[in-house]
Amino acid sequence: MFRCFFLNRQWWVWSWLGATTILSATYYQVHLDVKINEWFGGFYDTIQQALAEPGAVESTDLLLHMLTFGKIAAIFVVVAILLDFFVRHYVFRWRSAMHHYYMESWDKVRHIEGAAQRVQEDTMRFAQLVQGLGTFLLRSVLTLIAFQPLLWELSKQVKEVPLLGEVDHILIYVAIISAIFGTVLMALVGIKLPGLEFNNQRTEAALRKELVFGEDDAKRARPESISSLFHSVRYNYVTMYRHYLYFDLVKHSYLQLSTLMPYIIMVPTIVSGAITLGVLQQILRAFNKVEGALHYLVFSWASIVELISVYKRLSAFEDKMIELNRQEVLSSYAS
Repeated sequence: MFRCFFLNRQWWVWSWLGATTILSATYYQVHLDVKINEWFGGFYDTIQQALAEPGAVESTDLLLHMLTFGKIAAIFVVVAILLDFFVRHYVFRWRSAMHHYYMESWDKVRHIEGAAQRVQEDTMRFAQLVQGLGTFLLRSVLTLIAFQPLLWELSKQVKEVPLLGEVDHILIYVAIISAIFGTVLMALVGIKLPGLEFNNQRTEAALRKELVFGEDDAKRARPESISSLFHSVRYNYVTMYRHYLYFDLVKHSYLQLSTLMPYIIMVPTIVSGAITLGVLQQILRAFNKVEGALHYLVFSWASIVELISVYKRLSAFEDKMIELNRQEVLSSYAS
């Protein structure tokens, strides 16, 4: 899954140079995000001044602020479009490397259960999932690196918090504790999901295989056999949906409550008028960025579950392929 792309000289340009390009573009996106966060401070301070002192702010001042945002946003959009375009090609090249690697041994592995699905579907899903989760992880790490020092400085203006009194840099600690709690909570609640997803794909593969045989053989894919196979599919889906029900309940409840956390922490600061509207917006946005970056596993758990399932299937397929190749080599020596 990895060697055929990253350790194959044929794909070095795409695998390593492509990964470097994605890293650089993602870093630049985070840099633009920091610029936008700075813009929020000045823009909302200007709005606060305009509302508090009628006539103190000219219309052109607000329009110039918006023009500045428009310039940054335009660059962000262009980078995002080009990055998405490049990433799609990157994913397909990774899938191509896996496809060619498996097809080299196709004559020996085509009799393995679900071989066609492994080569056609799972290679596509694996490349997409690894790329998506990898890019999200990269962006989360870079966002944390960029916004953590910013939140550290901004949180100096939050002098007092409910119940605890004065705590230096409290927003950083709240974001970290909240993210750790959410990650552990999601891991515990969703612990059964990888196994359920794996079983679900096995039943789907059995149904698909029987239907494919039925295309060429009238004796296959008869109503009674299809009914039994589909019953297994339905049972697995219903079981998985039931587990996702409580998982989604916990996940969305936690995320909704976590959005209130910075407001709760800053209640004394807000009511005392110790910060301006612009600084409040900067703090809230920086807090959300830091907490969101730390919430990587919370936001990605469903994709991680699917990736684990795909990886287990491809890993088992590769093990059988390696074993068949080894047997062939031993047979050639024996002869």
